Amino acid sequence: MSQYLSPGVYVEEVPSAIKAIAGVSTSTAGFVGVVPDKIHLLAKDPAAAPGTTKFVDFSLPTPAGTPRLITSWTQFTKAFGDLIGSEAVAATMDPGPVIDTGHRNLAHAVYGFFNNGGSRCYVVRVLSATDFDDALRAFAAIDEIALVAAPGMTDEASRDKLVTHCLRTSDRFAILDGPESVSDLTTLTRIPADANPGVMPKNTDYAAWYFPWIKVFDPAARLQGSDGVIGVPPSGHLAGIYARVDNQRGVHKAPANEVILGALNVTQPLSKAEQDGLNPQGVNCIRVLNDNIIAWGARTVGGDANADLKYINVRRTLLFLRESIDEGLQWAVFEPNNPALWQKINRNVTAFLTNVWRSGALFGTTAQEAFYVKCDAETNPPELRELGQVVTEIGVSIVRPAEFVIFRISQFVAPGK
Repeated sequence: MSQYLSPGVYVEEVPSAIKAIAGVSTSTAGFVGVVPDKIHLLAKDPAAAPGTTKFVDFSLPTPAGTPRLITSWTQFTKAFGDLIGSEAVAATMDPGPVIDTGHRNLAHAVYGFFNNGGSRCYVVRVLSATDFDDALRAFAAIDEIALVAAPGMTDEASRDKLVTHCLRTSDRFAILDGPESVSDLTTLTRIPADANPGVMPKNTDYAAWYFPWIKVFDPAARLQGSDGVIGVPPSGHLAGIYARVDNQRGVHKAPANEVILGALNVTQPLSKAEQDGLNPQGVNCIRVLNDNIIAWGARTVGGDANADLKYINVRRTLLFLRESIDEGLQWAVFEPNNPALWQKINRNVTAFLTNVWRSGALFGTTAQEAFYVKCDAETNPPELRELGQVVTEIGVSIVRPAEFVIFRISQFVAPGK
């Protein structure tokens, strides 16, 4: 306490009782790809006849297993390689060079992420799928990551590892790629444990998956003499859409009915009737509607089976609230566990959720209808205080998307004059 030894006016700074809780970022993505230390890139060969191409070597400067923060496409090409090689580089001496599919999928995913509104992502490459766990462990140490994807890795083991990673960190969401195309759509909703296994990852509300792949322009394919249009997994483009919607509207807005920028077509067109059998199961379809390629689904894997968490935006809003409150209340650790602390927690969480409600993320005409916060003697009885615990109960009413917009039209007879 300050000492006052002579008459006068004394001004003191008093800490605010409210320690603002800042909303965490929800749009930083983490991408994993299987890429070797050296790849072959197709390039023009100016020393040969017009239209002649060559393969050139590119040794990746970024070590395998090391996540790299990428904030632009140019930065990615320097760290992981471009889609085509430099004309100035001599042709490779390796026999039978080919374009590496893992690198191509990863590169198109990152390009699609930035093209669709993403601004920050971490990229890590592994030498084989057996190193996948190492990449995810490296991601676990990066708190900023909110979305994870492994473009083109559609096998069951890789999908399960991505989902398990999200469950363990409890603060991120996985975007999964479905197959490029299927001859039988029922395989998309068949339980993988059946004798005739399907391709429905297992039900989870910590992930969403998309079908089919999208077609984009690829400069290397163009150099090979085709029209340059190839199919690529959509997870990178979708991660960019998630980021775009988060920044423009908020995490509570479903990342659906959004145009996939850079997409020219889909690898398998779907009709409304075909989607009728997929949407309830949580297969988010990419459709061609009004000459646009659109993400036309907003469900977690399993759809209706996930009950209250069947919508992507509901799960991701809960993750946002959980992580924001977790980070914003670290100051409370080791504080005296008494009514003064309970009141501070109440004030801080209430102030944060009031702002979330005003942003449109919570349903209710008043803040009292949208959420409640309870931290008092009832939630903190003596037996819990003896264990060093302070318990706060929070209830929120998260907005659901208007997935089915229904108009009822009928005739009526106008009254005579």
